[in-house]
Amino acid sequence: MGTIHPVTAEKPTAELLSRTTDILTKGGCVVIPTLCLYGMAANAFDEAAVKRVFAIKERPLTNPILLLIKDREAVDALVTEISPEAEALMKHLWPGKLTLVFNAAPSIPDVITAGTGKVGLRVPSHPVTRAVTEAVPFPITGTSANISKEGGVSDVQDLDPRIVNGADLILDAGCLKGGAGSTVVDVTSTPIRILREGSTPAADIHAIVDTLTSF
Repeated sequence: MGTIHPVTAEKPTAELLSRTTDILTKGGCVVIPTLCLYGMAANAFDEAAVKRVFAIKERPLTNPILLLIKDREAVDALVTEISPEAEALMKHLWPGKLTLVFNAAPSIPDVITAGTGKVGLRVPSHPVTRAVTEAVPFPITGTSANISKEGGVSDVQDLDPRIVNGADLILDAGCLKGGAGSTVVDVTSTPIRILREGSTPAADIHAIVDTLTSF
């Protein structure tokens, strides 16, 4: 059963951050805050850890899972190509509520891509999770901390008992803003495709991309 540990909105203490990274490095699962909802983090390169997240969430292995990374530079080792549109969106909207879908590098486990050959990446903007991504040498999963097909959770008090029991640690950053999750954009095609409109309006995305062809 996951220990619920309060954490300030600014960043975890050095002791808590060390404990979190140790759990993730050893194949554990940690519930983390994003701006809108709580998510489940595991080492994306540890297939057993990722499968454990799927099992806790009762999520079909046929569903891809997005990853959280520390910065733009981390993208290079995880994808096969980066289009000008992707560069522009990362420059203007990361860190933030935007997940970009790229063609995955061979190093990405199939359990992450669900055999699609694509991977969704985001640089989180919540300071607690940013601190976690910056402290570990691997990307982490960013799937929502809920049972599959059920709604996301903005307060740890509302976490499903199965999530609480399955996690090794829960970073409680208080009640989050809730609402829609990140907007998901596939940047592997031209034109780009908005797969899901969330917290970042589609109009903002199109405005950035349109500047590339306005000269």
